[in-house]
This record gives sequence, structure tokens and C-alpha cells, in this order.
Amino acid sequence: QVQLVESGGGWVQPGGSLRLSCLASGSIFSIKAMGWYRQAPGKQRELVASITNGGGTNYAGSVKGRFTISRDNAKNTVYLQMNSLKPEDTAVYYCNAERSFNRNSWGQGTQVTVSS
Repeated sequence: QVQLVESGGGWVQPGGSLRLSCLASGSIFSIKAMGWYRQAPGKQRELVASITNGGGTNYAGSVKGRFTISRDNAKNTVYLQMNSLKPEDTAVYYCNAERSFNRNSWGQGTQVTVSS
């Protein structure tokens, strides 16, 4: 099992910044990649950004150039730096671990609200 705990969500005005953190524990050797997803009310969960064990990254078009995903392997932590936030970024953000044998683990989610 892999346990994921997110932190860093909150309220911010448009144009502001937030940094999300995701701490992984448990069978972390089984993790192949980690990512951040988000789900806004009435919408499907969508991929925001992902990072492989090799450091390769992938971003949704809507956040490219504004968000940066990174990882600190020594701390078993993945970060999502979010800059130039927009109201449409408002959602619950979930940390995901893609694991061997097509398994996935999810965090409990952290709310991000962007409004004036």
C-alpha cells in the first residue's frame, strides 16, 4: 500500500500563488510516476501535471507555463507550484501515485479556491 497526504491548499486571489505538497509513504518502491489531478464541482477529474521517476514531466494545456511539478526523492514528496492562479483553477486537487501492475493510489484531496 501507498499512502499519500496532500497539504498546501487554501484560498488565494486571482494572480496569486500556492504550493501543494504530497508526502508518500508505504510501498514507495512500487511507484512509477506521480501526478496531480483536480476536480471542480460538476466536472470530471482531470490530470493537471505528472512526473516520472526519471524526472519527465507532463502538463495539461490549461496550466502549462503557470504550474510546475517537482519531486524531492529524499523526502518522498512531490510538489505542485501554482502561479498566476485563475478562478477556473478552483477545484479539489488530488495527489496520485501510478504504481506497478496498473495500481493507483490517491490522496484525500486538498481544496484550492481562487477568488476575489
